[in-house]
Amino acid sequence: MLSIAQNGVSKVTSAGPNTVQHIEGELSLFTMSDHKILELIYTSHVHEDDSFDVDSLFLITENIIKRSNQIVDNIVQGTQVHVETIDEKPPKASFSSPLCTLKSIGCELCCKASGEEIAHKSTLSILNKLSTYSWEAKAVLALAAFALEYGEFWLLAQIHQSDLLAKSVAILRRVPILLKPADLQKRRQAVVELNTLIKTTLQVIECIFELEKLSAYDPKDVPALAIAMDHIPVDVYWSIITIVACATKVHLLTSDEDKPHDLSQYSQKIHYILNKLKIQLIICKKQIEEAETYRKLRKLFQTPAEVMEVFKALIFTKDNVQPIIDGSSNKTVTIDVLRRKYVLLFISNLDISDDDIAILRPVYEGIKREDKYKIVWIPIVEQWTDELRKKFEILRSKMPWYTVQYFSPVAGIRFIKEEWHFKGKPAVVVMNPQGKVENTNALHLIRVYGMKAFPFHKSIEDTIRNDKEWITPIVNDIHPSIQTWIKEEKYIFFYGGKDNEWIQQFTKKATAVANDPFIKELKINIELYCVGKSAKGGEDLGILGRFWNGIESLFFTNVNKQTDTVTKEVQKLLSYKNESGWAVLSKGSTVVVTGHGFTILKVLEDFERWKEFIKEKGFEVSFKAYHEKVIQTMKHCCRLDIPSVAGKVPETMKCPECPRTMETFVSYKCCHTDGPINAHH
Repeated sequence: MLSIAQNGVSKVTSAGPNTVQHIEGELSLFTMSDHKILELIYTSHVHEDDSFDVDSLFLITENIIKRSNQIVDNIVQGTQVHVETIDEKPPKASFSSPLCTLKSIGCELCCKASGEEIAHKSTLSILNKLSTYSWEAKAVLALAAFALEYGEFWLLAQIHQSDLLAKSVAILRRVPILLKPADLQKRRQAVVELNTLIKTTLQVIECIFELEKLSAYDPKDVPALAIAMDHIPVDVYWSIITIVACATKVHLLTSDEDKPHDLSQYSQKIHYILNKLKIQLIICKKQIEEAETYRKLRKLFQTPAEVMEVFKALIFTKDNVQPIIDGSSNKTVTIDVLRRKYVLLFISNLDISDDDIAILRPVYEGIKREDKYKIVWIPIVEQWTDELRKKFEILRSKMPWYTVQYFSPVAGIRFIKEEWHFKGKPAVVVMNPQGKVENTNALHLIRVYGMKAFPFHKSIEDTIRNDKEWITPIVNDIHPSIQTWIKEEKYIFFYGGKDNEWIQQFTKKATAVANDPFIKELKINIELYCVGKSAKGGEDLGILGRFWNGIESLFFTNVNKQTDTVTKEVQKLLSYKNESGWAVLSKGSTVVVTGHGFTILKVLEDFERWKEFIKEKGFEVSFKAYHEKVIQTMKHCCRLDIPSVAGKVPETMKCPECPRTMETFVSYKCCHTDGPINAHH
């Protein structure tokens, strides 16, 4: 804004005739851009210095305008409004009216000819006079100066027939001219429209006042406030010019001449600004509420509490606690069912697949016999619609556990996003009966290990890991033959990739090795399984999605242990996800080697060179040793794509194939698929 003010200095140094001609010659006031207006008005604003009781002045101004509006309704509309219906707030006892300033502004409002150029000139003059006041104070002072004249006019209109002094003053103020029955009938609609515009302008300034009061909050907590505050000077300009136009309308309505002065453009503009400010206030207040809830929840999680109380604070706004739905009976129950229980919070948006729900079914079946554990689905929806409610009902009907049915944004949404790193993908937060979080996302554990990882505490990750058998839980259920191969301790090539030609070459070479007489003679059994390929040769997106989701989950359960063997192997495989080819060789449940498609294929192609070592060292040792030689000669970049929506992503990552720290890049991807969400990505 400083640069705008500096740019405008040479263009507008006063509110003289040249400025008006400049506007009149180039474009209409109502088509002028906000940026242009900002240039013009910022030259009149210097460092805020003058201070006074602007709150009390606004209260008095508001009272005057509301009382005046009431008199207008009584006299012009014939509507009887009881005085008691107005909630009048008193100013501070120490308040002293800035009368001279108000009179000075009043000079710019009185007896002006109609026309937007003249209104613009008067507005700039008022802004120059108020150069050392804050923007909201400028608006209040301009409205107060108008209210001083407007309130006096309608006060005289009310009492001039019963008070001789008021009668004489009313004549000087031209009150009887407007109140002549014939003139009042003719000008009734114009008076009503004027009254409405004044009320709207009061509301705009009230909104500006509210926004200014919110500026005491930390901008990080209320990011929408900065956007609103940046636009306040332009909103103040339009408020003041509308006040000027209204003053001109009053002058014309009390004159003998019947000159037109259309306020419709001012009305459209001020209504637009009011609607915009109301929306901005709603957003700011929502962000403040979220910030306060966030701080409250942080404090709550730092001190021992009861899990039901924590759940209540996390989900519901104050005094709006609602029952939850028991999916097993389809009936609503109070949140008391969670009291003193271990609670698994299943957090997701509505874009979840049947697979996401199915992951939790074995857990639900495993814990339902014990009353100590409960699962609750918390759907995260920023703005509910009828369509989303229908989608919610469909998803809810598939879940036998508890569901939060609260068609408002979750109170602790910011806490869930910032503290638990929720970015869209489903997560399971484990809480103990005291409301302490045992695991911010146990879904990775559950996806890989199921009930073997129960009760899903973070510490379980260390106790259930088996360095060489990490592939087993990922592949166990994707094909019925795999479990048999693992039990029989056969060698298994799991492989896949983006390049169908590579897959065909690998299948051909691996099959040739498996059927080689030398291998058969040594009674070495080798099986092949191409991940994500259907029997007909097409892609099975369901299996492919589950496989890579499992690998990602393995990665996240081990992400803080970048130096151990299993983490490096998982990380290595994940880095091959978008490559032309990859392969994992296991013996039964034990992983022998994980490799890039080119290096593994090269080992198979060179089978004749290393097969003689098999008799002495065994197949797996010989394969692994030759693969180590190959990767020394076939270097390739290692690229690891981690979806940011999956949870907390490590800031740095060691390369799984060398000791260097990997470079960080940001990429965006959309596959334009309408299939199952998260099926293949």
